[in-house]
Amino acid sequence: MLEIIKEKLRELEKENHIRILYACESGSRAWGFPSPDSDFDVRFIYARTTNDYLSIHEIGDVIDLPVNEVLDIGGWDVKKALKLFLKSNGPLYEWLQSPIVYMDESGLAPELQQLMPKYFSLRAAGNHYLSMAINTVNDDLQGDQIKMKRYFYALRSALACKWIVERQTVPPMEFGALRVLVDDKFFQRDIDELLKLKAVSDEKKLIKPFPVLDDWLNATLTMCKELMGQIPSNHQPAGELNAVFRKYIAL
Repeated sequence: MLEIIKEKLRELEKENHIRILYACESGSRAWGFPSPDSDFDVRFIYARTTNDYLSIHEIGDVIDLPVNEVLDIGGWDVKKALKLFLKSNGPLYEWLQSPIVYMDESGLAPELQQLMPKYFSLRAAGNHYLSMAINTVNDDLQGDQIKMKRYFYALRSALACKWIVERQTVPPMEFGALRVLVDDKFFQRDIDELLKLKAVSDEKKLIKPFPVLDDWLNATLTMCKELMGQIPSNHQPAGELNAVFRKYIAL
């Protein structure tokens, strides 16, 4: 599959006259809880030529391939990516930490990784993860039978928010690194059980609720919601990101 993904990315470069600066896995395979039938969520950042950016015509800043059961491939123009980096976009900061990297020859990712602590807004990202977790709990974790993968979505978002509140740094992407925040043995026991079950189940698997995890989610989200107003926001000038933009469109 690795070679197929790289081939698709090279085809995108030729067809769209772009250079892919960075490509990675962004979904459950990178988060650390894939199912046997999980698709590959490939995300990339690309650049056009300098002349393209100097045109009077607007150019698209998103490129996607049609999604199928195996591959979900899409990317952002580097200008769009840097604007979102400035806004502490959660998914983008995760991409830059992905443990599964498909293309990374340009040097863009390491450069942005060094800038992450400076530009990351704890409040903006914290509210992003808090909203995701609350919406998932309210919309998907009610009833006698729930989709197992939705548990992981809620737990990962809640843990990322808890990380921001307690450690006030960029939260790691991987679920295994986030779960160390919780020392409750019953929580960890149920997480282990969920991980084992997900590893052998399809994406549509329905399960009964886990009371321990439900209680933890409710308590954690209440705590995060109460403390989020005390978390500092961060507004940095775009100067360094402008320099990054000019550098990578000039290559």
